[in-house]
Amino acid sequence: MTKRKAAVFTPMSETDYVKYMGLALQQARFSSEVNEVPVGAVIVRDGDVIGRGRDQRMLLTDPTAHAEIMAIREASQYLGDWRLDDCTLFVTIEPCAMCAGAILLARIPLVVYGAQNQKFGACGSVCDLFCHDGWNHKVRTVGNVMADDAVALMQDWFRKNRR
Repeated sequence: MTKRKAAVFTPMSETDYVKYMGLALQQARFSSEVNEVPVGAVIVRDGDVIGRGRDQRMLLTDPTAHAEIMAIREASQYLGDWRLDDCTLFVTIEPCAMCAGAILLARIPLVVYGAQNQKFGACGSVCDLFCHDGWNHKVRTVGNVMADDAVALMQDWFRKNRR
């Protein structure tokens, strides 16, 4: 059995946060174009996007097809490993409890999100699953990155779809 190489997490700058959040917002726009809730995510490792996701619940008739889950699946396939302990997840809206659980299980050390999720947010808005001392993995969060853009996408989508 070969020993797994230790993860090396590469810190990012605010400029990087904006760059990759822009890519997550692009994924959210793709969701909106096919009448899905406009949430997008990307996973970055060593400056490369290795996972992309957008909400596809209606398309796949799958309540777990959130942007974060789709990005985690793609990144795991790309790496051939479920451990994403040297990656950063960028997502346009604060993750829900389900996605926060998947983030913990994937060992993602940093989540950068756009807007807060006042109904389902599990990174501090409604609850904070990452602050529990019992987990064997810690997740750091950075919020409100390009939040106005994420909120505008959501508001536009809901305005159009509630008519």
